[in-house]
Amino acid sequence: MRLNTLATSLWTSAGLILAGAAASAQDVAQELEIIGAPKDGLMGFQPAATELARDVHWLDHMVLVIITIITLFVTGLLIWVIIRFNHKANPTPKTFTHNSPLEIAWTIIPVLILVVIGAFSLPILFKQQEIPEGDITIKVTGYQWYWGYEYVDEGVAFEANMIGNAYTEGDLTLTPETEQALIDAGYSGKEFLLATDNAVVVPVGAVIVMQLTGGDVIHSWTVPAFGVKQDAVPGRLSQLWFAAEKEGIYFGQCSELCGIAHAYMPITVKVVSQETYDQWLVEAKALHGV
Repeated sequence: MRLNTLATSLWTSAGLILAGAAASAQDVAQELEIIGAPKDGLMGFQPAATELARDVHWLDHMVLVIITIITLFVTGLLIWVIIRFNHKANPTPKTFTHNSPLEIAWTIIPVLILVVIGAFSLPILFKQQEIPEGDITIKVTGYQWYWGYEYVDEGVAFEANMIGNAYTEGDLTLTPETEQALIDAGYSGKEFLLATDNAVVVPVGAVIVMQLTGGDVIHSWTVPAFGVKQDAVPGRLSQLWFAAEKEGIYFGQCSELCGIAHAYMPITVKVVSQETYDQWLVEAKALHGV
């Protein structure tokens, strides 16, 4: 009888430990600020959380200045031509058909503009595509319609599904059950369609290398605040990297049309301190170890 009681106690304790590990691993850093998320009514980029994102934002602003100047110049030129060369102001049209200096100018100037844009954009592109040695390597596999993650050097693997599967439920409204599931995972109803049941957890400042592939069709792993986007192609292994500079929660989305539930394939990344990451990793190995 006492042996049966002891065995029951041991199984109960083990269950509580596993449940606690699951809750702890799932609820890690619930107090993190939500930084990388879309905001209703706002325009522009999400706050840049990596050097790569800052580079992309700067390049976009530089090109915007250039195209604004070109647009204003062309608009002004059109207005001047309409006023100066309309039928009333110029009843006798000119007979010439060529202007060599003007034709040379409108050929060379656009070429020079493109050279300037290329001189700044190519280094940014190379920085994204030249993969450094990573502190942490994570293999990402896209499926219809969820993500699989494997911390290849740590023996941890798990899947990430959207909390409240609107596709299978056939309803985009936020139900009380889904809202409660979001709250239990440390979110709120505002994160409906953004949050996943399991998040990618990485330490702040660490160089993260993501190896991407597809398990069925082409997907695309994208986190706007990190300035990264890379296709996950079946049969191929592509890479991206980032080093997040601020702790917080960041959301992304599959950005390659991958089927009927493409819209319900979000990405959640939690950037935490090194100490919190180490704690999470111990618990994740117990819960998601392979």
